[in-house]
Order: sequence, then structure tokens, then C-alpha cells
Amino acid sequence: MLDVSVSYNRYKFLGHEFLTWLWYIIETEQRGIRPGPGGVSTLSLGNRVMLENRKDGTAETITITGDEAGLEEGMLALNKGALVTELNLLFRSGDYQWRFTIKGESLHLVGFKGPRTGSVETQEDLEGAVLEKVYLCEQAIQYMDGIFKQFIVLRVSDDWAKKVVPRMKRWIRG
Repeated sequence: MLDVSVSYNRYKFLGHEFLTWLWYIIETEQRGIRPGPGGVSTLSLGNRVMLENRKDGTAETITITGDEAGLEEGMLALNKGALVTELNLLFRSGDYQWRFTIKGESLHLVGFKGPRTGSVETQEDLEGAVLEKVYLCEQAIQYMDGIFKQFIVLRVSDDWAKKVVPRMKRWIRG
């Protein structure tokens, strides 16, 4: 069995590949993402993308922020071999909306903002509000777990090298 730190360093590229693929899927094949809780859902890029290009022992980091920021620099960085290391996402399902950032190295969520819950007016309302908040957080996490599972199944299949990588390269150059 591998030591945890060895495994972490050996496979951390998967998170970066996942976020790069996720950007590609969001931009080109939104229908390719499995539906979220309650059926119809959308996943879109938020207001921050961070990319990293490692060559010859040096790392170049590109950060694109802003609600109306153009992603041309990001596409140029991808064309030069960079991978996405952080991706801010906006997930909508029904009337609910979540915003969070996924860090590729560890796949943990930061800056998580879930939908508003009902107001707490009495002590009895507090327990219900907490349970509702936990439930809503769990929905977003389960949704992202499902997308990651979809990615892993694709990543270990023959289709990854034969179909997905060439399509992603065309998207990057396009």
C-alpha cells in the first residue's frame, strides 16, 4: 500500500485534469453533465479561474477574476499546456443557487455559499433551518461527486485518449 503523501503527489494531477475537463464540458457540452437533484440543473463558470503551467521546474500561475472577465488568457494558457488548478462554479437547480470554488489539488470546496434558507424567528425554527442548510449543502456536494465519478469513468476508458482529448485540444485551439 502506498504512503498517503506518495499517493497524493502521484495522483494530484487528476484534480487538475478534472477541472480542465469540467471547464471544457461547461463551455461545449452542458447536456453532457448529469442532472442534479430535482432534475433540471445548470453548472456554469463563476468569477474566478486559476491555471498553472509547470515547465522546466518553474510554475507560471494565471488567475482570471471578475464577473465579466474574458477567458482568452485562460485559453492561451491552456494552449501552452497549463491546467486548471482552481475553478469557481455556479450551480443552479430549480430556484436554488450555490457558488463555490473547487481546488484541483485536493478537490475540496472553498468559499461555499448555498441557497438562502427560511428565516429563524423562534428557537424551534433553528433546528429546521440547520437541517435545511445541511441538506442543501449535501445536494451540491453529491452533485459534484457525481460529476467527478462521471469524469473518472471517462478518464480510465479508451474514449479518453481517442475522443475526449482530441476534442478538448480542438476547443482550446478554436
